[in-house]
Amino acid sequence: MSRKLKVAVVGVGHLGRWHADKYAACPDCDLVAVVDNHADRAREIAETLGVDAISDYRDVIPLVDAISLVVPTSQHYKIARDFLKAGIHCLIEKPITETVAEAQELVDLAAREGCVLQVGHIERFNPVMLGLAERLTAPQFIESTRLAPFTPRATDVSVILDLMIHDIDLILDLVASPIERISASGIPVLTDTIDIANARIEFENGCVANVTASRISRKRERKLRVFQKDAYLAADLQGKILAVNRKGETDNAEGFKDITHEEHGFDDHDALNLEILDFVRAIGSGERPLVSGEDGRRALETAIDITRQIRATT
Repeated sequence: MSRKLKVAVVGVGHLGRWHADKYAACPDCDLVAVVDNHADRAREIAETLGVDAISDYRDVIPLVDAISLVVPTSQHYKIARDFLKAGIHCLIEKPITETVAEAQELVDLAAREGCVLQVGHIERFNPVMLGLAERLTAPQFIESTRLAPFTPRATDVSVILDLMIHDIDLILDLVASPIERISASGIPVLTDTIDIANARIEFENGCVANVTASRISRKRERKLRVFQKDAYLAADLQGKILAVNRKGETDNAEGFKDITHEEHGFDDHDALNLEILDFVRAIGSGERPLVSGEDGRRALETAIDITRQIRATT
């Protein structure tokens, strides 16, 4: 990159603050401002990082080449559209937008303006998933479980758009086949939206995925299991452990093939930093980011289909 990329973070709440920290530490970036309509919050973060504090996102448009957009989902479309129209690259936290039509418009707009549009599906940068991808052949059955204790944060959307969408994105990427059929169930418990949900996703290539998400659990769990012809892969995304079970070459006393077992531990890499570095790389090289706007649109469309099915039966 011939010069440093001028960037800003729009929305510096809990997660946006971390985005700002990563850009401030990135040698290829010049964090020029943080933007938040809560002026005191913006000023507090700006003073810590030695950058400008701005209350209206439109004021930062002439100052930057790229932004991270870390505001409530309901604001994603309008703000991202304004930046993309100005030729500014956007990293948008998931979900990309509220509707598929809005997501597609942003994808098309980014393509017309030559902008990178990346979506913050951070689990793609989990080192366990990178290790699993190296051992993947043709998945036949996938099971994912994502559990979390209740928190008031992000209750403006259902557990499907808050938590399950992470695994939807991972599964769509792993299977790489059109969806044939979805069946789903779920209920609200503590909020007015769906708090626990399960979906069965059947793909045209025969693979089936069973996806469960809950935000009313007493424990945290993020696990994904993949069954394929030559192996059973169990990824603990939280513990950073990948277990690989394969059919061996020798028969045991019962006349079945022995099962070999191995476990691989991964360092707890900074997935958010890797995500931001991939965004910066894509801008500098003109190449596709690991998680494109189209990936975000596809995950959103699937999440909305699951939500629609559940609401039709409750």
